[in-house]
Amino acid sequence: MMNPEEKQTLNLPFTGICTFGKYPICDDIEKLNNLNADVAVVGVPNDMGTQWKSGARMGPRGVREGSTLYSFGLDGAYDIENDVMYLGPKWKVFDVGDVDVVHGDIMQTHDNTEEMLRRIVDKGVMPVVIGGDHSITAAVGKGIEDLGPFHVLQIDAHLDWADHRSGQRYGHGNCIRRLSEMDHVKNIYQYGIRGISSSLKEDVDAAHEYGATILSPKKMRELGTQNLVERIPKGEKLYITIDIDGIDPSIAPGTGTPSPGGLLYDEVNELLKAVAEHNEVVGFDLVEVAPMYDPTGMTGQTAARIMLDLLSYVLKERELKGER
Repeated sequence: MMNPEEKQTLNLPFTGICTFGKYPICDDIEKLNNLNADVAVVGVPNDMGTQWKSGARMGPRGVREGSTLYSFGLDGAYDIENDVMYLGPKWKVFDVGDVDVVHGDIMQTHDNTEEMLRRIVDKGVMPVVIGGDHSITAAVGKGIEDLGPFHVLQIDAHLDWADHRSGQRYGHGNCIRRLSEMDHVKNIYQYGIRGISSSLKEDVDAAHEYGATILSPKKMRELGTQNLVERIPKGEKLYITIDIDGIDPSIAPGTGTPSPGGLLYDEVNELLKAVAEHNEVVGFDLVEVAPMYDPTGMTGQTAARIMLDLLSYVLKERELKGER
């Protein structure tokens, strides 16, 4: 037992520099190997692909701020439900800052995103990405080519399978179709898709022709978590992209395109835990948090918690398999 009179350094959430999970900063990706890094968290504050309310450029800051609530001491986190310690000091997680954004030039910014992800992957470090709008996922997908071939699990309210909008092929409604065109992407599982204006019928037909699995929250609940996971080939590599609007806006209103009828936190948590046990997760992103539409800050906290949950489950599986 600790001496109650002994002074401690508490590192409370509202102190210090606001990094993701209050993990240490690495200001030079070339240093990741020297630091024995396992995970690099990178922000992509790019929302030039939005078609309605912008603001996701502030997503990385909002998620980082929300994540400080879950950062006590960096000595790991005890999960009372699973009776497991997650994210202990064995794992070396670093916040490597943000991709450089060129205002008004979405393609140059996508190029910068791709380049930064390639550099992270080249160091043998798992990428964890904070958006930004969903357009960033197409650039991330290119940047992690060397991690493939892999499947993609998308949690989202929207299909994002439009081929183009008046010639624009790299907005946030095109990103999953762009992934489908990459040779290193094997198949795509689209969970949480719902509602009117989610996509044009021809886009849905194109996704089905490709072989994508498209399930609404209602259908997901009918099938149950185990059936959802077993649709993905067991043991194969998987990249996960999470749009915060896949979550119901009652608990995550801070996004530019909210859609009622979404998934709840426990449902997403259960799915991600099962997926981490079923597949080899090579990286993930979470996008579309727009903090200014949620003055309570709950959206950033929910997003951060989902990211830390998934990171916990992925690293625990590696730990159990004796991997680093």
